[in-house]
Amino acid sequence: MERKRYDAVALLSGGLDSILAVKVIEEQGLAVKCLHFVSPFFGKPGKVKHWEAIYGLDITAVDLGEDFAALLRERPAHGFGKVLNPCVDCKIIMISRAREMMERYGASFIITGEVLGQRPMSQRRDTLNVIRRDAGVKELLLRPLCAQKLDPTPAEESGLVDRSRLHAIFGRGRKEQMALAEKYGLTEIPTPAGGCKLAERENARRYWPVLAHSPHAAAAEFKLANIGRQYWAGPHWLSIGRHQADNEALVRFAFPADLHFKVAGFPGPLAIGRQFDGKLWDAEVVRDAAAFVASFSPKAVREGTPVSVRVAGPDGMAEVSVTPARTTPLGWSELNWQGVREEIRADARARALPVPEGNDDGPDGQSE
Repeated sequence: MERKRYDAVALLSGGLDSILAVKVIEEQGLAVKCLHFVSPFFGKPGKVKHWEAIYGLDITAVDLGEDFAALLRERPAHGFGKVLNPCVDCKIIMISRAREMMERYGASFIITGEVLGQRPMSQRRDTLNVIRRDAGVKELLLRPLCAQKLDPTPAEESGLVDRSRLHAIFGRGRKEQMALAEKYGLTEIPTPAGGCKLAERENARRYWPVLAHSPHAAAAEFKLANIGRQYWAGPHWLSIGRHQADNEALVRFAFPADLHFKVAGFPGPLAIGRQFDGKLWDAEVVRDAAAFVASFSPKAVREGTPVSVRVAGPDGMAEVSVTPARTTPLGWSELNWQGVREEIRADARARALPVPEGNDDGPDGQSE
């Protein structure tokens, strides 16, 4: 079967602006392939079929997980926002991938739903120019919702796109977008953006210690950090399930070298102990972690005597006898945002990168 050819590829978060940008171009009789990028921090691949059905779009989900993990591991060149959100570099990496995929679809330009002045970090005029430059798409990138506030692009100058039918939306208001949504008959109005966990403090405090301690932080480790309760004792990491669904998810994202903790003879959660790059936990660390995990089994705690915890790892299964204890010598704890924020700032200063201050694009997710 001959592959369909497209005039443009679009970054589609699932938010209103990205949908409208596609509709503006499709209205001119042009074919658009929508790319919905997915990582441990953003993306809703399970909604692609729904969006195709209600918005009439042609969408492909694209896994950006490992590329995004590498971006965080190496630190974003343009810095983090107010939390752990690398909004400028995020746009650059997505648009760069879209550029790489253009030939596959026969497309001649890229579109995004960005609006000049809408977001304080990534949608200022100077930043929009930086994104276009660093993504290598100076002659390819068209922003239909604010195009008339920007210089004409080759797609417009060639006549492929009618510039007079593009828009000049500016700022944080939503009135013009809502009018366009009504014009295009959008019966389901999505939220303004696709959502990004990196812009939320609760999630940032889960992710930062992974970056601080994992030698090669990978997408799977950030997926693990999304599950259950996360505790640290120095470089030692425990992920503890809250219910059966968590327990099953922890098993899926465990690495071969990880330790699996489970109280024997009592109901209680599964816990995963991450052993980074062959740095095996010694017997005292294992015992300390086992006592801590056992403290999450109420019946084991009420027993009032030592209990057995099964510890499975790359060398097989063992059982350790421990007294359940929420307070242990190693001091397992969940990191708090204030401490994490100071570590992020100190790391930026040490690397001579922009120090996060008040810049915060909020839950930006993908191109909005």
